[in-house]
Amino acid sequence: MGALHLTLASASPRRRELLARLGLGPDAVTPADIDETPLKGELPRAYALRMGREKALAINAPGFVLAGDTVVAVGRRILPKTESETEARACLELMSGRRHQVLSSVVLRAPDGTLRERLSETVVRFKRLSHEEIDAYLAGGEWHGKAGGYAIQGAAEGLVEWIRGSHSGVMGLPLYETRALLKSAGFAIG
Repeated sequence: MGALHLTLASASPRRRELLARLGLGPDAVTPADIDETPLKGELPRAYALRMGREKALAINAPGFVLAGDTVVAVGRRILPKTESETEARACLELMSGRRHQVLSSVVLRAPDGTLRERLSETVVRFKRLSHEEIDAYLAGGEWHGKAGGYAIQGAAEGLVEWIRGSHSGVMGLPLYETRALLKSAGFAIG
């Protein structure tokens, strides 16, 4: 297999767009179908790393598999990937006027089954959100299926007072860490 074959273990268009920023496109896109329920007492950092590993191991594909997971946490509390407006509202109200952590794992499984992994840790602070701002954000629908109920690459960016860490990590694929893993595996990246 002359060239390196890369499968992206995610259906996220964001992750494909971010990977393209590194000059790469996956040869295949195969979302991992795993149980993403946190274990009892599992801390956010451990959960993010475990999810990335499990996704990488769940894909049966030739070559390399790139997987990851993004977790939003307030303290030790892991916020859900919101499926209802009620969930998203609760997350936004909790994060209003305070900081939260975004942990993005990236895992590269080599053809021999070995795993390389990195974790991006970013702190984000939202401004104090009014009920009207929350209502307006929810009306846009960006919250659906997003960890913590928001997408920083959309309208929520206007709610961020400050960020310390990786913007791309908050979007779902930390480019610095991803680049390092892929380069160490022999992928040609500029």
